[in-house]
Amino acid sequence: MSEVNVIIRTADQTRKAEVSLDISNTGADVIQASVDNWSLPTDTDYSLVSTSSGKTITPNSTLGKNEIKDGDILEVQPVLVAG
Repeated sequence: MSEVNVIIRTADQTRKAEVSLDISNTGADVIQASVDNWSLPTDTDYSLVSTSSGKTITPNSTLGKNEIKDGDILEVQPVLVAG
């Protein structure tokens, strides 16, 4: 198994953490850990975006499949629902 060192932050950049993650972790794993660790609102849906590529990491897709590398910044963004 391989690991990458990444920075995870919230979209408003009030929370930030440098972590080592296994490349087999999924987008959903990272989002759930962020919600739990930072006590983010649980009634909100979130997406995970790689700021280096600008691509959204889908919940069931792994970090390895998305070619996440050491030093990448992953941003947890709330999904805004117009209504």
